[in-house]
Amino acid sequence: MSANDAAHGGPGAHGPLRPVPDTGSLPVSLISSIDPVLRDVLVTSLLLERPGMLALRYDVDAEHGALRRVLGDAERVIDDSLVELDHPCVSCAMREDAIPLLARLASESRWNGLLLAPPISADPEVVVRTILPGRQGWHLGASAAVVDTRTAVHDLLEDDTLAERGLQWADGDERAVGEALAAQIEYADLLVLDGADGTARELIEHLRAPEQQVAASMHTLHPKTLLLGRHSRARAEARRDPRRVSPYGGPTAHGTWTLDLSSDRPFHPDRLLEHIEELGAGRLRGRGRFWVPDRPGTICQWDGAGGQVSIGAVADAGRELPTTRLVVTGMGPADAERVRRAFGRILLTPEEWADGLAPWLGVEDRLAPWLGEREAAA
Repeated sequence: MSANDAAHGGPGAHGPLRPVPDTGSLPVSLISSIDPVLRDVLVTSLLLERPGMLALRYDVDAEHGALRRVLGDAERVIDDSLVELDHPCVSCAMREDAIPLLARLASESRWNGLLLAPPISADPEVVVRTILPGRQGWHLGASAAVVDTRTAVHDLLEDDTLAERGLQWADGDERAVGEALAAQIEYADLLVLDGADGTARELIEHLRAPEQQVAASMHTLHPKTLLLGRHSRARAEARRDPRRVSPYGGPTAHGTWTLDLSSDRPFHPDRLLEHIEELGAGRLRGRGRFWVPDRPGTICQWDGAGGQVSIGAVADAGRELPTTRLVVTGMGPADAERVRRAFGRILLTPEEWADGLAPWLGVEDRLAPWLGEREAAA
């Protein structure tokens, strides 16, 4: 087992994203946030900076069971309508409305760009997967997530839920606020930070990949930075892939730490259930992969934020045995030591590992409620 504090990372890159050649299609940039005011302020500011650009905003109207669609430019609201939700899938309803609308706007050849603002707390990965297959005459420019540094530490690390704040993307959305915000931060090409809180900025440095750019404030971001960029779905999804997790590190002056916990050994299923709160509860953001000896062919995901932990089976391991690797970020040395100790306790001991996988054949599947039923051969 190794457990190394990752205090390194890419510099605070604030330069523009590399421009791409003009293809003649309409650039569409995704703007994500958990704060409706910040989202709308950023969108309005960008519209004022670039005449001829549109904004298409969606919000969940729970009272009417609909999506509210607002289309406009810097001068006027062109359309403000309710899109009926014929089914509980908000992303499906957005797809059915946005894809033909984007195609029509692109065909008009009168707009130089479009900002697409999905519902507050929406997972941008889900939005992109939903609309991208239907693109016609448009392409995705750089995507952005706008973050309030005055509340980001609380939002990312405390146990508030979206439901408690009235920010659910859909009925039954049980995510923590931290889970939603972390997903937006990790997926975006560009992070737009509002406020000067140094602790929050340090924490975000630990969570962002070096390739992700940072705009120091909403007022320093120019629309061309987004519209001339090009979103790579593959790179964005790779940043969130538990099989590819790695530490980014960052400054530590405000007490932020990142642990890179790795081992060839699997988690013991019983000890995982016994110590899961020690490993994942509290003011942490944790991501990664693990495996258990009664499922040697399965890679499992660990995803924790805001005091909640989600585990699940995400991929087949192939011919090689999986490995265990968790990257955990938090604040305060006591939590770091607790997490480090819990990780070591949950792993198979060297003696258990020396016995091989044969003792695990046919044992009770304690993790089936979370990982699903295992295959008979596992």
